[in-house]
Amino acid sequence: MSKSIRLKDHRAEQELFEQRALFAAVLMVIALGAVIARLVWLQVVRYDYYVGESQGNRIKVEPIPANRGLILDRNGLPLATNAPSFQLEITREDVADLDGTLERLAALKLIDSTDLARIRKDIRSRRSFDSVPLKLQLTEEELARFAARRHDFPGVEVVPRLTRYYPLGSSSVHAIGYVAAISEDDEKSLDMARYAGTTLTGKSGVERAYESELHGYPGVKQLLVNAQGRRVERIGREDVPLETRQPTAGNDLFLTLDLRVQRVAEEALRGQRAAAVAIDPTNGDVLAFVSTPAFDPNVFARGLTRAQYLALTEDPKRPMYDRALRGVYPPGSTVKPILALAALEYGVVTPHDTRYCRGMWSAPGYGRARRDWKPQGHGTVDMRRALATSCDVYFFDVARLMGIDRMAGFLSQFGVGSATGIDIQGERLGILPSTEWKKRAFQKRPELQVWFPGDTISVGIGQGQMLMTPLQLAHAIATLSAHGARYKPRMVRAIRDVRTGQIRELPPVALTPAKTADPAAWDVAIGGMIDVVNTPGGSAFYFLQPMPYYKMAGKSGTAQVFTVALNERVRKPGELQEHLRDHALFVAFAPVEAPKIALALIVENAPGGGSRFAAPIARRILDTYLLTPTQLAEQEAKRKPAKPAAELPEDRE
Repeated sequence: MSKSIRLKDHRAEQELFEQRALFAAVLMVIALGAVIARLVWLQVVRYDYYVGESQGNRIKVEPIPANRGLILDRNGLPLATNAPSFQLEITREDVADLDGTLERLAALKLIDSTDLARIRKDIRSRRSFDSVPLKLQLTEEELARFAARRHDFPGVEVVPRLTRYYPLGSSSVHAIGYVAAISEDDEKSLDMARYAGTTLTGKSGVERAYESELHGYPGVKQLLVNAQGRRVERIGREDVPLETRQPTAGNDLFLTLDLRVQRVAEEALRGQRAAAVAIDPTNGDVLAFVSTPAFDPNVFARGLTRAQYLALTEDPKRPMYDRALRGVYPPGSTVKPILALAALEYGVVTPHDTRYCRGMWSAPGYGRARRDWKPQGHGTVDMRRALATSCDVYFFDVARLMGIDRMAGFLSQFGVGSATGIDIQGERLGILPSTEWKKRAFQKRPELQVWFPGDTISVGIGQGQMLMTPLQLAHAIATLSAHGARYKPRMVRAIRDVRTGQIRELPPVALTPAKTADPAAWDVAIGGMIDVVNTPGGSAFYFLQPMPYYKMAGKSGTAQVFTVALNERVRKPGELQEHLRDHALFVAFAPVEAPKIALALIVENAPGGGSRFAAPIARRILDTYLLTPTQLAEQEAKRKPAKPAAELPEDRE
């Protein structure tokens, strides 16, 4: 049987080939059409969009930080300005080995090795493309050291900036405040869009309270960069238009401080732990705001290492503690004029009622006997004489007659125990003791809620649980000098808009006045303060000679640090360790007829009492504000050499 042989069908194969070729051609045409359509879409339809995108890849937008507003005293003298500096900054996304880079910078002593953990945390808390400051102000030596090794630190740059500068150093620091690096906590409360390119923010005082006014709005500038992110002038032959939007500087602040008065007070209190606050009774302007010792705020603008910061915060003298705003002290006898007003208001005594002071006071039910500051006593005194001599026995009895709650109610009219409302943060309230206060203070210990009659007697001379800040005390004396008119204390009196140059005055804020039923009561209390200074036998008379050109009213005070038993001798300051000495206080205002300045002054653990040590300092502050340079020179010429301490009257007030 023969096999069949299948012949090759050339025609069929040709048709199959042609079909496949046609199909492939169609596919190629479709693909080519898709490519052409995409090119048309990209190059024609979406041309503008992708040109913008490509520009974005080679144009870098860099923020231009705004200049911070100036801070000036009431006469336009600069307290806080801006100065050029060079800042070391790092951008994390441009650094291959962050830890190694930081360690090499520490080895060059450009950053402190003890701060590495904090710096790493700060860098990693920011966006990878953010520029983070490592050191705020480089010295010329540090600049040269970095420039020589610049090639070893990709992602680390030296950036010119304007930084905060305080030309007077530590002067007025507790009023002005300071700026420092923005922290994680700051980022939660700040509008960080306004802080592009900025590394500093206000931390205390006016710098913090008026941050929104002082901090301006940043600008931006476009930079042309190559594929490596380096700035270049052009790419190829094409000129690329670049835009710049200038920043808007922060507004300038005019403070109420008088720099002449401030500097005199600071110089007088140098070397002491002390505070002084002076207020204009007619509008609440704070003329002087002193807390010593102080610190140089420029160190924060430069950037502190951890060791430097700890040295400052752990200093036993506490230079960063604002004693004027946050220090609380027993006001001592400085509140006696207000308590005298209260006694007249409640009718427990008249101005002419007398008490006989034999140097000791006691009454049934009021606990232990109390001694007067003057052991031999003051003899027979009426209200005005009791104020002039600061007779404790008189005010022990007045306190007994009034009771604690009536005293507290009247003192509250003068702002005792409550915030004054000053326009900087951090004010402490102090304590205005009363039966209700004691119940609140000891809610969890009912056995301590009982108010004892003996507690009332201590409050009657500004001791016991009563505590006031120097600011509160100055505010209360300003109210007294103005016969009850009260104004909210303020640090800032005007704001200058940098865009228009216009100065906007801030109006004083009047508070609820302190009132008495009999207007003549003011004259009695103030009359006692006049006698303190101007009448022989007044507690400060012999320490303020010669008398000034103006009429001054004042009141000395001493706040005891520890209690002296009746059978124990009262030792003089020189016989005690410093921390056991009494605090010296003095309050004053002048001129009496139309007060322009009221002040409160306290010196912790002073080497003398309020009259001997604090009163002359208060006098210098008043002289500086009220007298002309010619009058000051004439008065200094009249001043006699100080008498030996043994020839001066006893001073524990």
